[in-house]
Amino acid sequence: MPVEEGFVERDGVKLHYEVYGNGAETLVFVPPWSLVHSRIYKAQLPYFSERFRCVTYDGRGNGQSDRPDDVSAYTLDNYVADALAVMDATQTSAAILVGLSFGAMIACILAAYHTERVKAAILAGTAAAIGPGYPYMGNAHFHRKLSEFDDWDKYNYDYWISNYPDFATHFVGNIFIEPHSTKQIEDGVAWACDTTGPILAKTVEARATRPAFDVGEAMYRKIKCPVLMIHGDDDRIQPYARGQLVAELTGAELVTIEGGGHNPLGRIPAKCNILIAEFLERKLGLSTRTKAIQSYQRPKRALYLSSPIGLGHARRDIAITRELRKIIPDFQVEWLAQDPVTRLLEAHGETVHPLSHRLASETRHIELESGEHDLHAFQAIRRMDEVLIANFMTFQDAVEEQRYDLVIADEAWDIDHYWHEHPELKKAGLVWFTDFVGYVPMPSGGEREALLTTDYNAEMIEHIERHPTVRDRSIFVGEPADIVPLTFGKDLPAMREWVPRHFDFAGYVMGEHPTFFGDRPQLRQALGYAPDEKVCIVTVGGSGVGSHLIKRILQAWPAAKAKIPELRMIVVAGPRIEPKSLNAPDGVEVAAFVPNLDRQLAACDLALVQGGLTTCMELTAAGTPFIYFPLRNHFEQNFHVAHRLDRYHAGRRMEFATSSPDMIAEAMVEALRRASHFEAVEHKGAERAARMIAELL
Repeated sequence: MPVEEGFVERDGVKLHYEVYGNGAETLVFVPPWSLVHSRIYKAQLPYFSERFRCVTYDGRGNGQSDRPDDVSAYTLDNYVADALAVMDATQTSAAILVGLSFGAMIACILAAYHTERVKAAILAGTAAAIGPGYPYMGNAHFHRKLSEFDDWDKYNYDYWISNYPDFATHFVGNIFIEPHSTKQIEDGVAWACDTTGPILAKTVEARATRPAFDVGEAMYRKIKCPVLMIHGDDDRIQPYARGQLVAELTGAELVTIEGGGHNPLGRIPAKCNILIAEFLERKLGLSTRTKAIQSYQRPKRALYLSSPIGLGHARRDIAITRELRKIIPDFQVEWLAQDPVTRLLEAHGETVHPLSHRLASETRHIELESGEHDLHAFQAIRRMDEVLIANFMTFQDAVEEQRYDLVIADEAWDIDHYWHEHPELKKAGLVWFTDFVGYVPMPSGGEREALLTTDYNAEMIEHIERHPTVRDRSIFVGEPADIVPLTFGKDLPAMREWVPRHFDFAGYVMGEHPTFFGDRPQLRQALGYAPDEKVCIVTVGGSGVGSHLIKRILQAWPAAKAKIPELRMIVVAGPRIEPKSLNAPDGVEVAAFVPNLDRQLAACDLALVQGGLTTCMELTAAGTPFIYFPLRNHFEQNFHVAHRLDRYHAGRRMEFATSSPDMIAEAMVEALRRASHFEAVEHKGAERAARMIAELL
């Protein structure tokens, strides 16, 4: 979140700005063409605001800034003056400028004519008035079709006014020409729709007005500050040759993105962020991380990342670590983790990495994406891209600053994705854990979701097959039979055919297998359960998504209690649900956080839970009857988890949307009166996984 925001007014036009971070040096992110606004830099701000003071603003014509009616308001002179006005309003005497496309051109003008205000310039896909251009640029009046530029006849005023959304889709699609860019295109079109066709027409018409300064080759020769140029060699908006010429005239360091399009900052943000950080350190001495200390006589060390979406991952990861220490007694582990995982780790005496405090909350994102017992998990993951790039950059800092022998990643999707995108960033061995492979479209998503999940699966498959050495070991938490009998999508392989070729199987891993808890009557006694009572545990995991389910179960409590007087209900709200907010009726006990929840589940007589795999499998292993309610639109719970539970003949599935409190009460009574017979869950998964990891050490 910004530490400061406001408006600066210049010649009657208000410009909205934001300031992030409070570092000694300032980065000003200059907005590109008014097609989009300052959110275009969302992949850079979380990382650089940890080190610098970062200023962003919306260019006139989009975002929260004004949209003046007069064409003359959109001249190049005005855009340059706007940048200076924002710098003045934020008390920025001099700054490092970051500019994409038209924003890069503004940065160059400032560097040439206001040299005292610019310490360095970072240009991406720079626009320029020199060098070769594409035929459609600079002339939005033409109507003939250019066959060599597919659909570029849409680049005209009439079309912008009559069918602007289609033009925006077309133009943004030509910005992101790289495969698997659906999310970047989706974002760009949404931002473009924050302005209008007539506004864009005015911005282009205003380009015919000669600026008060020369923008030819002589201008670029005036630039003396350090310049970094990042340009794709397949940029279809600003030709690569134009970028080469600007780099030559300014003496810039030119980084060519092979096969790259117009916006590398958005499409390959991890690589670009590191390029910028290294440039600033090299040219201005602005270090962004501590140098790693090399030591050749030391214990083996690992950085462990455990998915924060529910605490089950952390419990199984602690179990694996415990087994690893049996094999390698001096093995050292640091955990890069976030709340609520950190609470569990600290309760077990584990070491949390100091950079953990910088991590953006994935759990909070999931909660914001959820509805009433509804979480469209695939779309939530897609929309978590800003969180994931921020957290990956923190992770990359951690592995750059300290030498680790191994990174162990339990469904840390950001690490797996960006190290496959940029294998040269890999700084340690990588063990990848997951208990499911493959996105599955939900019927409610229709053809569009089927297309998107196929695209995401295809990208994952291409990553693995193109860079097989990024993962030093891929471990599937389960058995081959646990793989869903589906395909990854149209024209892609079957999951049961592809996964065994790329994964080792550890069997199921849980924090501690119930067979090690000892005698069940003694366990019940230790937990305070009376022999003559029926204990029902209600738990919904480590996020706040399950509050709706808890409240409906509480409505079922009186009817169930009336039929089974000895019934005792204990609700585990989790660390992110305030117990008092549940308004539990008299007789129901509510706890916020229970570190030994696995023992409670093994000792109780019935559990009511969401469809999360870990909790359901702990109940299956204990033989505890349970009813589970998969979150609506949650592909993993509705397909991957449900398939696995069916294989173990475990649990009764109910749909939240169609289950009234009376129906839930009846199901509770039936489950308590009927014996359960689940398939046995093997108990050496953690040991087997630890041996697989130890082989790499």
